[in-house]
Amino acid sequence: MAINTTEEYVDFFINLNMGEKVSLLSFVNNERMVLKQKLQNKINKKEPIKNGITILEGLIKEISKDGELQVLKKYEK
Repeated sequence: MAINTTEEYVDFFINLNMGEKVSLLSFVNNERMVLKQKLQNKINKKEPIKNGITILEGLIKEISKDGELQVLKKYEK
């Protein structure tokens, strides 16, 4: 797994350039679901996946609290 921080997740989302078709919250929820599915597979290294889920759950809370636009502004480079 190459994404290790909240900033990297937001940057990845921005660089996907999906416009207004997909919200950050929708993207984050989908990513979390994918990681949870991967966690159930027989994989040797589960810690990076658990770390990713933790980051995504924190990002979900942040979006719920501050709003998507504020979160995007906070993490934009």
